[in-house]
Amino acid sequence: MPAPASPALLHRVGLQAQNWLDTHRDRLRPTPETDADATALSERLKATSEVAVITQVLIREGVAGSRQHSQAENLLDFAWRELLDGGNVLTDLQHAEPYSPIPLEAYAPFHELGYRHPGLETALGVFRQARTCTALEMAPTRRLGVLNAERKIGLPPSGDFDDAVRRTWLGQLPEPWTVQFHIAYDITHTVFHVTNWGQSPDRIPADIADYLARYLPAWLEGWADQEHWDLLGELLVVDACLPRPVLADHLWERYAAAQTPSGAMPVERSMPEHNPDELFAVAHHPTLVAAFASAMATSRALSLNGA
Repeated sequence: MPAPASPALLHRVGLQAQNWLDTHRDRLRPTPETDADATALSERLKATSEVAVITQVLIREGVAGSRQHSQAENLLDFAWRELLDGGNVLTDLQHAEPYSPIPLEAYAPFHELGYRHPGLETALGVFRQARTCTALEMAPTRRLGVLNAERKIGLPPSGDFDDAVRRTWLGQLPEPWTVQFHIAYDITHTVFHVTNWGQSPDRIPADIADYLARYLPAWLEGWADQEHWDLLGELLVVDACLPRPVLADHLWERYAAAQTPSGAMPVERSMPEHNPDELFAVAHHPTLVAAFASAMATSRALSLNGA
């Protein structure tokens, strides 16, 4: 088994990514134009929810120093109070689009961290009793995310979780050479939802864990060779969730080398030239992923070193 990458290297990637996210957090603020457009509002809420999820991971894994921990808590509070208006943005959307899963998914990580909006919870409880919520067609991985969000909030599940896992691409254990771009993201998010973003790796069924252990090394090498850092970062998280790591040091070294001096991570290859707003739109997701991967890998490396 290859030795884990240096915890100092792993931690540095996350620290730099978190500093960049904190420095540029005001670019997540709503504007009348973005919140008037349904697609733009959906993307903003997705980004805000991702901030909450990744911040939760940083706090949960306990690998942050005191300054980084405080910074994470402040970023989380900013997202709730400034970006979501204490949950009112989600409540308004829930009433405007009662069967949309977006308010549920966006609220779940905040609820799990102790934030509450009673009005939103009442609305979610009422509307999710409708059969429309179970009949609504969505991709298997998205359905799995909805079920995980319901579990976090304590709502009755709109379907069977284990059955939903088996309906995903990964759950069917198909031929591994068909892993194209969109399938790769389905794989990573299936693992994220099954483990609740890395909290419970033991929830991965044994046959799926064995399948990942067999084929993940080739996928890691392949996406690293393509210099697709966003997807490589997500696959690095998957590796940290497996019973036995499959990762070689050189992949983390290549991943860390792709990070810009500012802490931002490009989606692929190198960071393109953009104005600040465009740069944030391009870099915020892969940089969030870098913080996520760093926290999980650092925690894993420290636990292995202490074993």
